[in-house]
Amino acid sequence: MAPRRGPWLESGATGLVTRSFSDGGRICYAKVAAGGLVTGLVTVVWQPWIDQLRALPGDLRVGLAAIPFAILMALIVRRHARRSWRPALMAAAVTVVAFVCSVRTTMWIDHEMNGDDTAARMILAGLGGGFVGAAVLALGFAAMRDSRRGVAAWLPMLGIGTLAGALLACDDAIDLVFGLTLYPVWQAGVAVGLVMALRQPQA
Repeated sequence: MAPRRGPWLESGATGLVTRSFSDGGRICYAKVAAGGLVTGLVTVVWQPWIDQLRALPGDLRVGLAAIPFAILMALIVRRHARRSWRPALMAAAVTVVAFVCSVRTTMWIDHEMNGDDTAARMILAGLGGGFVGAAVLALGFAAMRDSRRGVAAWLPMLGIGTLAGALLACDDAIDLVFGLTLYPVWQAGVAVGLVMALRQPQA
């Protein structure tokens, strides 16, 4: 008789990918954070190429920039919802919407505070965008059957996403490529926040 497979093991390419985030059957925070750093850097590198697609609407270009992060979030949800890929695809869609909302909020605050102190404007714009992005993610995931958790389970994601948004001021202050610190840290923190929430009992 063949040995029984552990509940966290899956066959084929799907199992290889999902196990790469696991440590003893549970998703490893360090590996998820590393994945977020990588997707954040890919977003930074990819964004200038996407900006050249002037024929596409602005929100669609922002959504395309979110694809690497959406893939990471989908894999995390897939790891917890083993029955099908449907929750993972929904997670990817929620992530793209949240990313667009985050960027749009940041741009709106920056525009409304035009003329004010640059550092304060960047900090508030980053905090606002980080909060909105994390909040949309939390609301979207909480509404999904496979990731439904209590309000308290999503607070770490909300806090991490909000605070990481302030790194926008860092990028601006030291004249780095836009998002070079913001995107990797925000995506890594929010991804870890998702894992923390999914480890809580379902509501």
